[in-house]
Amino acid sequence: MGLFGVSNGYGSLKRVLMHRPDMELDKVTEDNKTAFDVCADVTRTGDVQAYVEATLQKHGRIDCFFNNAGIEGRVAPTAEYDEDVFDSVIAVNVKGVFLGLRHVLPVMLEQGAGTVVNMASIAGLVGSPGMPAYVASKHAVIGLTKVAAGEVSSEGVRVNAVCPGPIDTRMIHELAAQVNADDPSAVRTSYESSIPLGRFGKATEVANVVLFLCSDLSSNVTGAQYVVDGGRVASPKGVTSQTE
Repeated sequence: MGLFGVSNGYGSLKRVLMHRPDMELDKVTEDNKTAFDVCADVTRTGDVQAYVEATLQKHGRIDCFFNNAGIEGRVAPTAEYDEDVFDSVIAVNVKGVFLGLRHVLPVMLEQGAGTVVNMASIAGLVGSPGMPAYVASKHAVIGLTKVAAGEVSSEGVRVNAVCPGPIDTRMIHELAAQVNADDPSAVRTSYESSIPLGRFGKATEVANVVLFLCSDLSSNVTGAQYVVDGGRVASPKGVTSQTE
């Protein structure tokens, strides 16, 4: 049984895992009797324990866990960043991931098997001016991934992270609107010009990597960060490449 957090456009993961990419998310649970939804605040221990317990009651085990919930916060310089917004981003993106690991890993350790995929970001690999909370949180997710992998891999449990670049979901559109409320499309054009593949990624493209990491095809992979960004981190197009 797989346990998957779904937010910010990544509901397509659930469709991929159910082998029905054409299906609306709300139809997955209706048409597939093995799937069900649990609403949870990932910053609350009781809510996290509840989604773990609900999964165990229905299926008896957790084979894979996509630790996915996250928020972007606001775009503002570090010197001007709102403390309450910072705390909210860290609570969801870091504490939420920690609590997921804290309560799912014991289940997998008892089983002697399982795979976890944490949702990080290329913001966990490089800096992004104006996003101090989000960048800090995603660096922390990669750190948690490495620590957990080192602790549990010898017991048959693998822990990895996926690091998307700009993906065509609500989050990137909201960020573009914050950067330039008058012309968000100009922000998209600028972002895409820095990506070697020349476009935003699709949620399904991230989902496919998560599916790989949840499967036995990645049986020798743990403690890793898989980048899904159209080549942006490896070879960002700077000013010179854009004008040549």
